[in-house]
Amino acid sequence: MTSAPAVEPASPSPSRSYASASTDPAVTVRRLGGRIGAVISGVRLGGGLDPAVVSAVRAAVLEHKVVFFRDQDHLDEAGHEAFGRLLGTPVAHPTVPSADGRYALGIDSGHGGRANQWHTDVTFVPACPAFSILRAVTVPPYGGNTLWSNTAAAYTGLPTPLRALADSLRAVHSNDYDYAALRPSARPEEFAQHREVFTSTKFRTEHPVVRVHPETGERSLLLGSFVQRIEGLTGRDSRVLTELFQSHIERPENTVRWRWRTGDIAIWDNRATQHYGVDDSDDHDRSLRRVTVDGDIPVGTDGRRSVLLSPDEVPAPGFGIASGASTAA
Repeated sequence: MTSAPAVEPASPSPSRSYASASTDPAVTVRRLGGRIGAVISGVRLGGGLDPAVVSAVRAAVLEHKVVFFRDQDHLDEAGHEAFGRLLGTPVAHPTVPSADGRYALGIDSGHGGRANQWHTDVTFVPACPAFSILRAVTVPPYGGNTLWSNTAAAYTGLPTPLRALADSLRAVHSNDYDYAALRPSARPEEFAQHREVFTSTKFRTEHPVVRVHPETGERSLLLGSFVQRIEGLTGRDSRVLTELFQSHIERPENTVRWRWRTGDIAIWDNRATQHYGVDDSDDHDRSLRRVTVDGDIPVGTDGRRSVLLSPDEVPAPGFGIASGASTAA
């Protein structure tokens, strides 16, 4: 087996101004970590944002993988979704109904919204979202932080033999279990109802373990808690390999942690990250809204695309699950 050449991730720059790309010289980007994360200031998000500022925000997300905005309390469901349209085509969750708007997904601690496992959003369908935009509505007095990891940096950091192995693998992802933990005091029927909604359509999709980013060309690990198994391996071997690769994704050097305030916005590149909602706020309310922007069907290092394995018929378009998505390209 020959090793694939490593693809170095773009080196994030120090705090800098995007004045050359924006009509507002006050727009700045400040790094939070060496490999992931930045805070953007001087931007009032919404559907009427200047195209040059939108381009600057998009470039910052691609470079830093996740970016944060404070003091966006003016955004409501409509404004949240309108801003999402500036980054692409918003798509509703394939199984869970939206909140007050057409596309915004409610993530509430009292209704199963404790995503306390490392995951990439909606990888159980062929086209993972390109971007996720998360808005803090209610935050607890303590805890409830979210962590993100740079999966491109994790791939680059693998020893050469492990990179070559990862390049050759494909994994099956499914929503046939729920990654979000209900409160310990939740009634069994409450848990059953949430699971019934989340798995109302059971998806199985085969993805490359390493995907090539369509905009940056970077290679990144496509794994997370929706992975059921690695193709061609036993369940035990699949778990061992998945845990090995995940250990590189979860290395502290590849992560950033965000403490929420009401009105905060986080935008991340779902094609190059995983994230984890820390479940340590006890019974305090934590409520967020997420808008996802439609992405592309992942392509592996060998040029093979992801494949929808089931179901044969799907209830709604989007996420690469329209007709023709279930065949290899």
